[in-house]
Amino acid sequence: MPQKTKETPMMQQYLDMKKENPDAFLLYRVGDFYEMFYDDAIKGSQILELTLTSRNKKADDDIPMCGVPHRAIQGYIDTLVDKGYKVAICDQLEDPKLAEGMVKRGITRIVTPGTVMDESANTATENNYITSIVYEKNRFGLAYADLSTGEVKVTSVNNSMDLMNELQNLSTKESVVSKSFPQKYADPIKRLGIIVSTIEELDDNFTYDYSRITEELQVTTVKTLISYLMETQMRSLDHLKSAETYKTTAYLSMDHTAQSNLELFKNLRTNKKSGTLLWLLDETKTAMGGRLLKQWLSRPLLNQSELEKRQHILQVFMDNYFQRLSFQDYLTKVYDLERLAGRVAYGTVNGRDLIQLKTSLEQVPKIKEILLDIGDYDLNSYVEQIDEVSDVRDLIEKAVVDEPPISITGGGVIKEGYNEQLDKYTDASKNGKKWIAELRAHEQEVTGISNLKIGYNKVFGYYIEVTKSNIEKVPEGRYTRKQTLTNAERYITPELKDKESLILEAEDKSQALEHQLFADIRKSVKEQIRRIQALANILSQLDVLQSFAVISETYHYVAPKFVDGHSLNIVNGRHPVVEKVLSNNSYIPNDVFFDDKTDILLITGPNMSGKSTYMRQMALTVIMAQIGCFVPAESATMPIFDHIFTRIGAADDLISGDSTFMVEMREANDALKNATKNSLIIFDEIGRGTATYDGMALAQAIIEYIDKHVKAMTMFSTHYHELTELESQLPGVKNVHVDASEEDGTLVFLHKVLSGPADKSYGIHVAKLAGLPEEVLSRADTILSSLEDTAPKHIKVEEVKSKPVVESTSSDVEKINDSANEESQLSLFPEVGVTPKKLNKGERKVVTELQNQDLMGVTPIDAINLLYKWQKELK
Repeated sequence: MPQKTKETPMMQQYLDMKKENPDAFLLYRVGDFYEMFYDDAIKGSQILELTLTSRNKKADDDIPMCGVPHRAIQGYIDTLVDKGYKVAICDQLEDPKLAEGMVKRGITRIVTPGTVMDESANTATENNYITSIVYEKNRFGLAYADLSTGEVKVTSVNNSMDLMNELQNLSTKESVVSKSFPQKYADPIKRLGIIVSTIEELDDNFTYDYSRITEELQVTTVKTLISYLMETQMRSLDHLKSAETYKTTAYLSMDHTAQSNLELFKNLRTNKKSGTLLWLLDETKTAMGGRLLKQWLSRPLLNQSELEKRQHILQVFMDNYFQRLSFQDYLTKVYDLERLAGRVAYGTVNGRDLIQLKTSLEQVPKIKEILLDIGDYDLNSYVEQIDEVSDVRDLIEKAVVDEPPISITGGGVIKEGYNEQLDKYTDASKNGKKWIAELRAHEQEVTGISNLKIGYNKVFGYYIEVTKSNIEKVPEGRYTRKQTLTNAERYITPELKDKESLILEAEDKSQALEHQLFADIRKSVKEQIRRIQALANILSQLDVLQSFAVISETYHYVAPKFVDGHSLNIVNGRHPVVEKVLSNNSYIPNDVFFDDKTDILLITGPNMSGKSTYMRQMALTVIMAQIGCFVPAESATMPIFDHIFTRIGAADDLISGDSTFMVEMREANDALKNATKNSLIIFDEIGRGTATYDGMALAQAIIEYIDKHVKAMTMFSTHYHELTELESQLPGVKNVHVDASEEDGTLVFLHKVLSGPADKSYGIHVAKLAGLPEEVLSRADTILSSLEDTAPKHIKVEEVKSKPVVESTSSDVEKINDSANEESQLSLFPEVGVTPKKLNKGERKVVTELQNQDLMGVTPIDAINLLYKWQKELK
């Protein structure tokens, strides 16, 4: 940029503001446009597809610039913020007509990804959380807020892994930290695509209710967040609720990977809501109910009495069908009370917003009447908390017209009869315009000019317009020429100018008074924000519960029964999402059974047979039960789980640079370290990311560790059929398999889970279904027969001694692999006392080659070829 001494006063003002906001696009108001200059203009023109021009085209210090109309500014701000940028808005702080010298300007708001007040139809049921993080004594404070709804919550976690998981679960776009926040923790946050904003100092001048927070670390964390919001928003934030503390351990815990694997919120294939559990459960009628449903789904409960209360209300809604329909009808007319309250406090509410608020409040008495008519005790406890906020409803009904304009500055918002002075101004304006119309008719009659017009513009005010062909009819002395046009002349008269003054004075005073009246109404509503937010909270809870009732009734779900102990019995359970997608009653239900002695279901069966669906079905049933919904089963008895761990699918961790197998081992290690006997573990094909015998050894060691130490309910699917021998050796292991059959050489999936192990994997049959060439399939059959003739027929627990995993690092995986190799790799041949001395010359040659072969250094296909060669030599 050029030296400041060369700049005009206006550009000097711009540079000073840009210096204060170096990390934001500065939109600088000049007349009817917001302009960008220098680097902002160059980059902004590319992002926003604007024409790049310059301020001083002929000068040596040419200044790049581009601009957008002030009326269209919001769309451009949204585009920049959606792409992860901050935007500083510089407005004119005084009327240019009244300014002496350069117009005063100032930053009126800084819009960031975490502070967008986005309320489009596509995001109505989404929260936009901004977070703050404070690091102190090896612990992290984490607070989050949704600026549009006023929600504020805070917690503390003991390690960076839990912190990163919570940030991902919140889908935050921006985190606020202090200058002293360690860079080693900030960098991984940035790699998640989260903007890390730094705040210089905390604001102690903002009055905020910290009474519900007892931990100093959490107080500092909330203060950090509030200070940043005050710094960027520069206006009242009275709608922010008192910060509510929570503990992640108070809910059924699921990390971000588990939520993703189970497709709670996003479909793994499309990355959209369709095909997820949220998609299935969402029959809410309000935007705030939709947001609450997602929050409940993120944090299922551990409190049995609260769950049973939700179940009871759900059943009440199911039992009262017609009242439920009426309740739903009224709910659909309730607008987003949380965000309406936010706009009131924020100062952006307009007349239409207030009519939406009034319409919503008009439904509340009807809703109360319907709920009281049902007559249930627990439901009435909700009804008793419903405040009709009738004073706000009545105020808006009395003050605001039914169909107000969007703008609050142009008049037409306040009802006639609300303010006597405003009515006088309105009457004067109306009568003046009536006088104008009468004057036009009179002048047409007196002059004989039938097309004589009376018009108005801001420059000349009211005028009489006469076409050139009628100029000779203009009365001399009474009309004064004011403007000449191509085809007409414009005149004024003393009477017209006098009436103009009265009309314009009435209009100006009317608009000013009306704007002040609207501000007073907004202030009165603002004083009742807490009541409106409390009403929104109750209605959103009831909305979610009626949604559960609709889903449970539609798909014939049942109320799960919660029991103490370590047993679970789901009879004819179904995968809720798959069942809905099929929609033709073709889903095959399956039982899931754990008794007090069973910790691990070892699941075998061919690919595509439904093993993964069966396990996900179990996890989704648990989640549905622990948010208070009924579940897809004929009956269900289960304990309350504290944690769900998953290891499903194959994916690299691009952020940390870990391989698929390392990710698999990290997730397995997380479960082994943190699961309790009250947890649910879902392991799908553990060990497949490495060599066959390494993988089998690891799988067995993990099963043994869970059986001996963890005791969590575990569903463990595998293609290692040798592991099914563990049922006879470990007391907590039980074999089940997904059934399939062969019909004329063709594999038929039956999707039915039965006791016992699968007889084989049917891998080649699946390859045939995929369309592999016949030559490949035939050769695979031959090799398979060879391998089955030489492979071990059984497996022993003592063959692989597992060691507990203590840290999630690459060295841990090496230790496990070393353990599996050193403490006896699975033998290729059964140990029957045969040694090289007892073999003939050819057999000794094969064994010698085998002993000298570097098995870890050959590819799978080379290993198969070696086996084939040795088999031929032995024969």
